[in-house]
Amino acid sequence: MTPDRTAPEDGIAARRAALHLIEQATGGQRLLSETIGAGALERLSPPDRARAQRLATQTLRQLPRADRALKPFLVKQPPLAVRNALRLGAVEIMEGAAAHGVVNALVQIMSKGKRTQSYKGLVNAVLRKLGDQPQEAFAKLPVPKLPNWLRGPMVEAWGRKPVDAMEAVHAAPPPLDLTAKGDPAALAERLGGELLPTGSVRLTGAGQVSALPGFEAGDWWVQDAAAAVAARVLDAQPGERVLDLCAAPGGKTLQLAAAGAEVTALDLSETRLGRLRENLGRIGLAARVVQADALEFDETGFDAILLDAPCSATGTIRRHPDLPYAKDGAEFGALIGLQAEMIDHALTLLKPGGRLVFCTCSLLPDEGEVQVEEALARHGDLTLDTGALARPGIEAGWIGPEGLRLRPDYWAERGGMDGFFIACLRRGPESR
Repeated sequence: MTPDRTAPEDGIAARRAALHLIEQATGGQRLLSETIGAGALERLSPPDRARAQRLATQTLRQLPRADRALKPFLVKQPPLAVRNALRLGAVEIMEGAAAHGVVNALVQIMSKGKRTQSYKGLVNAVLRKLGDQPQEAFAKLPVPKLPNWLRGPMVEAWGRKPVDAMEAVHAAPPPLDLTAKGDPAALAERLGGELLPTGSVRLTGAGQVSALPGFEAGDWWVQDAAAAVAARVLDAQPGERVLDLCAAPGGKTLQLAAAGAEVTALDLSETRLGRLRENLGRIGLAARVVQADALEFDETGFDAILLDAPCSATGTIRRHPDLPYAKDGAEFGALIGLQAEMIDHALTLLKPGGRLVFCTCSLLPDEGEVQVEEALARHGDLTLDTGALARPGIEAGWIGPEGLRLRPDYWAERGGMDGFFIACLRRGPESR
């Protein structure tokens, strides 16, 4: 449906698109990135596109709170499409939007749908009642919990209090982290950001990324502070042959290239490699880009390899709150098996004495600590280089016997970080 560009201020087009994204996540088990990649927002104006994504993301982030706030006003649950409209409206109202504007827009959207038009009165009544509630009541609602399928394994791994702390971080919109091409301190001062201990620059309330100073000039790129640590652990040196497996969209490739290494960036997805090439061009860095299956790539003799393996992405929920609703953990077993295969294959591409940094944006030990334990058991000449993990800003307590564990509740007062596991493995020298 073509958005109504004559009255963008009413938010109809953005809200309708946001509801589509939310319904795809909660009912269709599709990540927002998948739905957007399929063209869901193509017909929207840039402002409406940004607003739709923000509304969908924030509604999914606050879904349990919205359900709790709505419960007193519902005798029984309406169909999912209506429930999602109520959730979106509840989140907007709880965050201070004018109730009459929210109600009017959502009633209009409901009235245009064959499956929802009979519920427009319900939506009107419930959201008006919610709008009459004092804002202080919303502030008392509990922090949203992760779904049981994910919360259970995480509590088993890290304990109840740490998981509570992670959920508190997940509940807040995350800040924007940048990696500087040049001096990060100078970039932080220029943008009015915070220089993080690990060298990333953090901005709060940054707005449109492409409008920030230095974007067009290629002075920096967006990269979560936790994700940026992996390439720093690899510590690529000028002239080294470095392979970035599963490289797209390219944040780590850019770090390796900026260090002066001869980088080969490999990924299976040509679409995602397009973004990587765009990023290389904007930043003004060079890398050899290869579209291939990592398990079939057979070029050898690399000094170092960075393997950011496909994983559950459970460490990125603070930025992608759709994941707990679009996934149920059913595919995680296959991912764990793939990670082990990729470690074994990557080791064959290293020169003797070379190093492999294995990392995943996961909070599940099976995709981190356990992978390293099992890799060391499979390869007698493999050693774990824990010294490589002692990078600036990395606290000693974050380093365990299998590698570096980063969690969302670390730096909670600063806005947290993505969950990551990082290990540096060294291949033994050739036997004489």
